Amino acid sequence: MFILAIKALKANKLKTILIFISLIFSITSIFLISSISNGVISMYSNMLKSDGDIIITQAKISDTFFSNVDVKLLVKIDKLENVKKTSAIIVGASPVEKLPIVAVYGMSDNRFENYKLIKGTYPKLNEVLVGNSIYESLKNKNSIQIADKTFNVSGVFKSDIGFENGGVVLKLEDASKIFNKSASMLMVNSKIDSNIENLVKDIENLSKDIEVKSTQNFVDNYNQFKIIKTSSNLIGLISFCMGLLGIVSIMSITINQRKTEFGIKRAIGISTKKIVSQIILESSILGILSFISSFFISYIALALIKNSSLFHGYVNGEISSTLAIYLFICSLSMAILGSIIPAINASRIDPIILMQGDKI
Repeated sequence: MFILAIKALKANKLKTILIFISLIFSITSIFLISSISNGVISMYSNMLKSDGDIIITQAKISDTFFSNVDVKLLVKIDKLENVKKTSAIIVGASPVEKLPIVAVYGMSDNRFENYKLIKGTYPKLNEVLVGNSIYESLKNKNSIQIADKTFNVSGVFKSDIGFENGGVVLKLEDASKIFNKSASMLMVNSKIDSNIENLVKDIENLSKDIEVKSTQNFVDNYNQFKIIKTSSNLIGLISFCMGLLGIVSIMSITINQRKTEFGIKRAIGISTKKIVSQIILESSILGILSFISSFFISYIALALIKNSSLFHGYVNGEISSTLAIYLFICSLSMAILGSIIPAINASRIDPIILMQGDKI
């Protein structure tokens, strides 16, 4: 049956190519949309997880950009049992030269060690540390303007996290003046074998104006991640439906043109089940080939996006094994669903009518 399916695909080259292209466009679009959304979530998650078991933000806010936590709270947190290290971060954004928006991170001094220097030194007051991606695009590599203030460039760092590599880092005090806040979030590292839940409760008791979560809990429930994921799934569903619609249309035309073939098969005793199975096998072969092609196209596209100076590392895709398996199932489902209705329709028509050439 496999050989017959291959012969049938070769005999209808134009329709086969159209279905193949339709599948590739749909699967590749789902691949890219899902991969980029996963990459954005992964980058921000890794940045948060790099130095903190617990994250403290302002209570009842929708996003960390709006959060304002009193940095003086760190003094009280440091006194708690099982606390190993505390730090503070301010997260903001600002235009830099011709770049419309650049991530700006204000850091307490003990977080600078997370940034691998490739040039210069860590920043002092009125100085900034610049991500390698941004540094390469700067015309003036000695100083940059953030908001209404000019900062000297103290050094350059490189990070595997695109959001950081495409951003600038400065002292917490300088960022506090720019964004008019004490800290966006406080990070707490616990001692080994500490009970995180108990430590979270102890920190919550220090102030009614804060929200305290384990880093993993924060990442799992972060509103922006949910919005990105939901949007990605919705666009992916639309791509799936558009691809399915295209395949159904082309398969209907293809099967209509092959009605004489199906009529002869029915007349010589080949069962409806075998005819439908052959058409589904033909579509499955196309689905598998389309998935493989889409995987490599997406991989190359994501590599180009990642290394493009246009995006400065802010757009990065991540193809996980879970995503690949999910899209493999989607590819097969799209191909099979797109063919099964026209196939069943054709197989049920009286063989005499099929051979006479009446429309299905």
